Amino acid sequence: MKKTDKRYSAYIQILKEELLPAMGCTEPIAIAYAAAKAAEVLGERPEKLVIEVSGNIIKNVKSVVVPHTGGLRGIQAAAAAGAVAGDAGAELEVISKVTPEQIKEINDYLEKADIEVKHVDNGHIFDIGITAVKGGDESYVRIVDFHTNIVTVRRGDKLLVSKRTETGDDGDALTDRSCLTIEGIVEFADILDVEEVREILERQISYNMAIAEEGLAGDYGANIGSTLMLGHEYDLKYVMRSYAAAASDARMNGCELPVVINSGSGNQGITSSVPVIVYGRARNKPKEEILKALAVSNLVTIHLKTGIGRLSAYCGAVSAGCGAGAGIAYMQGKGVEGVAHTVVNALAVDSGIVCDGAKASCAAKISMAVEAGLMGLSMYSKGNNFFGGDGLVKNGVENTIDVVGRLARFGMKETDEEIIRLMLED
Repeated sequence: MKKTDKRYSAYIQILKEELLPAMGCTEPIAIAYAAAKAAEVLGERPEKLVIEVSGNIIKNVKSVVVPHTGGLRGIQAAAAAGAVAGDAGAELEVISKVTPEQIKEINDYLEKADIEVKHVDNGHIFDIGITAVKGGDESYVRIVDFHTNIVTVRRGDKLLVSKRTETGDDGDALTDRSCLTIEGIVEFADILDVEEVREILERQISYNMAIAEEGLAGDYGANIGSTLMLGHEYDLKYVMRSYAAAASDARMNGCELPVVINSGSGNQGITSSVPVIVYGRARNKPKEEILKALAVSNLVTIHLKTGIGRLSAYCGAVSAGCGAGAGIAYMQGKGVEGVAHTVVNALAVDSGIVCDGAKASCAAKISMAVEAGLMGLSMYSKGNNFFGGDGLVKNGVENTIDVVGRLARFGMKETDEEIIRLMLED
C-alpha cells in the first residue's frame, strides 16, 4: 500500500468516523439524543413521549445506568434525560453537561410525564423512534442502524429530514468497510503518518485510560477490574485485563467520564485500546509505535464488526479483544502473519460469548476477550496455531472472519430473539 492508494485515505476516514467520544453506554445515549432532538424540534419540553425501539435497544438499555441522572436506569430515564436536559448538538455527549438541578428535574419529569415504551420490529436491529407531544403539537425523530444516524425528523405534518433506511446496518452514510483486510491494515500502519490520526488516537488514550484509572480506584458494579488486579499487580497480562475491565466497571455503572468508542460501542472502544496502551507504556514503547498499534487494533475490531453488525447476540468484546491482541502483535513486530494468526487463534477460543445487554457483567466478558486475544498471540509466538478445519476456523484469516460474521449476523439471529424474550420476562 502507498499513501496515494485510495485504501489509505479510506482507512483514515474510517478511524475518524468510528473513534468518537461518548458519555455513558451508547444505546441509552442514542435514546437521549433522539429525545433531545425531538424536544428541540417541538420547541418546548414535551408532556408526553412515545418511544418505539427494536429488541436490541431494549436489551442494551434495560440494565445500564444512565450517567448524569443520579443512578437511574432504563429507556424512560434515558429519554427523560434527553428531553429535559439534553443538548442535541452534542450528539453522543448529549447529556454530558447536566447540572444537579436538572437531575432533580429529570426525576420530577419521570413522575409526572406520560412516557410510553413500545417494542417494534421494522426490519432494523438498531431502531429508535421518539414522538414528543405538548398539547396539540408533536414532533418525531427516528434513528436507524447506528447511534447518530437520524433518518426522519418531523414537526407536525411537516417532514424536515427524510433519509433512506433500506441500505443495511450502516446505511450509506459511512465509508465502505469492504476495503478492510488484515493485510491491508498492517500495510497501512507500516506507512501511516501518525499526524493524520494523532488527535483522535491521543483522545482515545486520554479518555479511555482516565476511566480505567477511575474504575480501579472507585467502587463500580462488581469491581471486576480491581478483583483481577488483586495479587497480580506485577503480571502484565493481568494488568492489561484489569485496566480494560475496570474501565467497563465504571462505564456500565454510572461513571460520568466519557470514552472514545469503536463500532458504536464504548466497551469495544475500551477493549480495543486500553490493553494496547498499557502494554506499550509498560514496555516503554515510543508514542508513535503505540499510536500505530492503536490504528491496527481499532481497524481490526472494525473489520470484524463489519460482518457482524452493530448489535447482535454475539458479544462485541470478542472482536475488540481480537483487535487488542492484533495491536500488541503489531507492536511486537510480528507482521501480517503474526497479526493474522493472533486473530484466528483468538476467534477460535471465545466466539461463543453471547450478548445479553449492557450491564455490570460486561466487564468480566471484556476481561475474557482480552485474555483470548493475548492467548492467541502467545500461541503464535510459541509456534502453535489453529488451522482450517478446527471447528469454524477456515483456511485464511479473511475466510475465518467471514464465517464468524455470518455466524453472528445470521446464525445467532434466533438466539438474539430468545435472549430478548428471556430478558423481558418478569
